[in-house]
Amino acid sequence: MRWQGRRGSSNIEDRRKSGARMGGGGIQIGGLGLVAVVLIGWVLGVDVTPLLNGTTGGSGDGEWSQDGAELTEHDIQVGEFVSVTLADTEEVWTGIFAEAGGGYDPATLVLFKGVTQSPCGGASGATGPFYCPGDNKVYLDTAFFDTLEQQLGAKGDFAAAYVIAHEVAHHVQNELGILGEANQMRAQASEAQSNAISVRVELQADCFSGVFANHAGERFGSIEPGDIAEAMNAARQIGDDTLQRSSGRVPMPHTFTHGTSEQREDWFRRGYESGEIDACDTFSARNL
Repeated sequence: MRWQGRRGSSNIEDRRKSGARMGGGGIQIGGLGLVAVVLIGWVLGVDVTPLLNGTTGGSGDGEWSQDGAELTEHDIQVGEFVSVTLADTEEVWTGIFAEAGGGYDPATLVLFKGVTQSPCGGASGATGPFYCPGDNKVYLDTAFFDTLEQQLGAKGDFAAAYVIAHEVAHHVQNELGILGEANQMRAQASEAQSNAISVRVELQADCFSGVFANHAGERFGSIEPGDIAEAMNAARQIGDDTLQRSSGRVPMPHTFTHGTSEQREDWFRRGYESGEIDACDTFSARNL
């Protein structure tokens, strides 16, 4: 993934160190930050979709400032990577919404280490990266990328970018009114029905992530050989069935909240190959 030296987002709220904030600056890479959180939640059967409800948005002029102790070089590199990826999602989705005659209001991404608070509840390594519609923020523990690579076997910059794009896709669903309707249905449904709705929400977010990847490649020339394979491998590694097997459990479809590995990979592929959000209507699909 070509991301170094490109524009970063100003919609970053950095809670990793008190007083440290990031604006929309340029970049260099490292690989840390995304998977410990999601792994535990999924392996334990915790549905992170309900954690959809956040604090102040970041702002800046492209510079990093540390009023307290300095962030490590690795911390800075990871933050810059996240910032550029978030900026890419903002530009892509702004363009897609504009083509449809609408406006896109970007989400804020909260970087944290260990634990933090959100309107959806406490955020920690046990909750996984999640989007909170209450404050339109994505919450991301910077230990997650390491877990993604080292424990889940999903390596590469674009595997990490896929995770960011997936959470931003929940914000896109919120902007389109899909997320609110889905959560209303879930609130009135049985546990099994609620899980089934959650699966459709998550698979659509995977599909929207593929749409983003399609447009990012065309708009920025950022996609390199092997990047899409990295994203699909990440989607495959975090399927409910794969995670349950990895935890020593027999996969139980009625408990799935995100979809199987095959489904997650397939819906990402559909979005990427079409580049159209109309290809992502998981709610009308008879077979997922």
